[in-house]
Amino acid sequence: MKGMSRSFFVSFCDSLWLKQSMADFPAIVEASLRARFVSLGLRPEEVEERFVRGTGAGGQKINKTSSTVWLLHRPSGVEVRCQRERSQSVNRLLAWTELAAKLEDRRQRSADLAQAVHELARRQQRQKSRGQKARMIEGKKHRARIRQTRRGGHDE
Repeated sequence: MKGMSRSFFVSFCDSLWLKQSMADFPAIVEASLRARFVSLGLRPEEVEERFVRGTGAGGQKINKTSSTVWLLHRPSGVEVRCQRERSQSVNRLLAWTELAAKLEDRRQRSADLAQAVHELARRQQRQKSRGQKARMIEGKKHRARIRQTRRGGHDE
């Protein structure tokens, strides 16, 4: 994450809200991960969590147990599915971590896009230098001569 610090400042007034909102997350979610979610403005009720049966290699055990964790952040539509480990609790922690990473990445990309749009508008609106103007006029004259030779050398 370019230009962003992982730590964030919480005022005393917000600390009560922070404690309340951090308490709402599942117990498996670590405090640092809860802080990331709070800084993103994510509330636990926005996330749908399901435990489903896994797929793929693993034999009979994977088909019997619901160790795969599936998370959906409803407002953004970001979906995470995790079945890396055999343990449901480990997969649950990994899925919540991955959800935080995806949401942070999405926020960063939107901020980068907004900055790029702003930078493009700034570059387009700034004054051109004398050299740029001279090259632009020279290019226009060159294209006009080419067009004129296509027409047969006379003006219409």
